[in-house]
Amino acid sequence: MPAVILAPDSFKGSLSAPAAAQAMARGLRRVWSEIEVRLLPMADGGEGTLDAVLAASGGERRLVEVSGADRRPIEAAWGLLQREGSAVAVLEAAQVVGLTLASAAAVADRTTLGLGELVRHCLDQGIRRFLIGVGGSSSNDGGCGVLAALGARLLDAGGREVAATPAGLADLARVDFSGLDARIRAAEITLMSDVQNPLCGPGGATAVFGPQKGVEPAQVALFDARLRRFAELCDAWRGEAVAARAGAGAAGGLGYVFQLLGARNRSGAEVVCELSGLDAALVGADWVITGEGRSDAQTALGKVPWVVAQHARRAGVAVTLVSGAVEEADLSRLSGHFDGCFAIAPRPMPLEEAMAKAEALLADRTEQLARLAAAWRR
Repeated sequence: MPAVILAPDSFKGSLSAPAAAQAMARGLRRVWSEIEVRLLPMADGGEGTLDAVLAASGGERRLVEVSGADRRPIEAAWGLLQREGSAVAVLEAAQVVGLTLASAAAVADRTTLGLGELVRHCLDQGIRRFLIGVGGSSSNDGGCGVLAALGARLLDAGGREVAATPAGLADLARVDFSGLDARIRAAEITLMSDVQNPLCGPGGATAVFGPQKGVEPAQVALFDARLRRFAELCDAWRGEAVAARAGAGAAGGLGYVFQLLGARNRSGAEVVCELSGLDAALVGADWVITGEGRSDAQTALGKVPWVVAQHARRAGVAVTLVSGAVEEADLSRLSGHFDGCFAIAPRPMPLEEAMAKAEALLADRTEQLARLAAAWRR
């Protein structure tokens, strides 16, 4: 009887990572009722990271009211872990400023203030260690909202405070760090992200990721210039060119502001692999199945399935990709790293139908792969 590890990411808009792993397990057990299955739901720093980390570490899920991207109050979830004798807060930006929470507010008026409020809340609880997943945000404010929530002041030429939004940054002349919460300087912050882009320029936050958040083509250069000015002021305070660092462009600049505050940037998928004990689970395993909502060229840039596959390859364990969709043009590149790449739909169907039926389709596709594997073993 084979030992199988199920390590999928979430299928965005359809299934959480734990739900995807459960669906895969159901498919396998239709073929091998007594199969040894290890469920290791994954994430890369974006939507679903909190759930994946709590599933891996057994932490406590908590709720607190903070400002949403449009400044209206929302209830945001965060996690509390105990690691190496100290408390660790697990924050997910998508819980506060996620794309699904942006409401009708224009991207120019969205702020990351609430994420800073969440950090401050954790500091008030005596927590000084943070794991922060920054993917899946709807914001493009360079993280200025986080700074404002932590006591920095964004000022215009007349010394008046400006809004901590892309629109407000149009009038920014000075950033006053004198009131910055001193506790954040003593904090240990690990960012979880799969983005390596700098903050500004043609490969930066606005140019690359702004359009998917709602930044219009005519706004790209304008918003980029505002972020550049904001970063010049902040980098001067820090004494380093933080804006040029890899990952500074993550989540509309959240990667920038947290690195400005001393955070270490890491692959979110690698962090979750560590927390879940993937390498230890691979010892003695026969097969790994991973997946995501859509697999394409972006998968090879450090998405969950790609990272899981690297770990499996090093351990000498077969690894198969089962995703909501697999881009045909990228199949040859993906195939060199997976033992088979499969989409879950058995026939052409509208995206809405595939998403609605994702759980059943994923279980069915995994069952068919198990039947093939069982026949080969016989």
